[in-house]
Amino acid sequence: MQDTSTPTEAQPPASETVAGFDPGPDGLKSRLANIFYASPSVVPLIVLLAAVGMFGILLGERFFAPFTLTLILQQVAIIGIVACAQSLVILTAGIDLSVGAVMILSSVVMGKFTFDLGLPAGLGVLSGLICGLICGSISGYLVAVRKLPPFIVTLGMWQIVLAANYLYSSSEVIRSQVIAEQAPLLQFFGRTLEFGGAIFTYGVIGLLVLVAVLSYVLSQTAWGRHVYAVGDDPVAAELSGVNVRATLISVYSLGGLICAFAGWALIGRIGSVSPQAGQLANIESITAVVIGGISLFGGRGSIAGSLFGALIVGVFTLGLRLLGADVQWTYLLIGLLIITAVGVDQRIRKASL
Repeated sequence: MQDTSTPTEAQPPASETVAGFDPGPDGLKSRLANIFYASPSVVPLIVLLAAVGMFGILLGERFFAPFTLTLILQQVAIIGIVACAQSLVILTAGIDLSVGAVMILSSVVMGKFTFDLGLPAGLGVLSGLICGLICGSISGYLVAVRKLPPFIVTLGMWQIVLAANYLYSSSEVIRSQVIAEQAPLLQFFGRTLEFGGAIFTYGVIGLLVLVAVLSYVLSQTAWGRHVYAVGDDPVAAELSGVNVRATLISVYSLGGLICAFAGWALIGRIGSVSPQAGQLANIESITAVVIGGISLFGGRGSIAGSLFGALIVGVFTLGLRLLGADVQWTYLLIGLLIITAVGVDQRIRKASL
């Protein structure tokens, strides 16, 4: 008897029926997120260029004049240096609320040791740098060894260092004229160089050199990789052989030293030693770091991004001032930038998983 049933089509192997990957919009978003995750400084760089372009259109030659552009660098030099110290700490998933106070105390030590103790200006500067290093080392010890939360440790250090600053200085200002006559080395970073109408202070040059050195160290040395590893996952870093305690102590110690360096640059910027100067450096440094794309969760970001973040704040501040806008608009826009930067960081982290 013949088989009269209709022949069925051969079924393809199961392996051939598996749906392929459709590189649609979600795939594009994921690829962009991966790019931004790997290079977090790209976003603040785009924002910086957009801000420069916007104010350039609104203000024309007034904004693009060499003096105006270098004035922005001069205005953000101090905060940029402090932001470098803050960046190192935040990369380890910590935070340092004492950076501004350490900067101020270090500058006061430089001035008081030079004029009250009669030390040579060079030794006065060295004493201030050591002061910053000690302050940072204490915070690092409490965080790394005693396992205290960085927020609480540095909040307490901020109060202690700020009180020590006022008690030691008696709120007295060492005037610019006195420093210029007797200890000009203290004002070293206030000296200027001129190139075709653009005026650069030594403080600006110091900031750019610091950013370049730290960028190299973080990206090309074992210590830099350890910093990122500790910020990303300290337990996994320790299991892989990283000395987490030593890394954290070194980060906070180096941060304190950089803050002391910022104190020296601050004397050059304002010309005098003032215990009241730089009171907002804590908040302004965190602002630059967050806008610069460094994740508050640690393990991701770059020093260059923090520089871009500081420049973004400087561009908006000077641009709005030249437009004659109320200063409150600056605070409003910077606040929006901070919230937006954190939101973008969250989306990038989720999309890149």
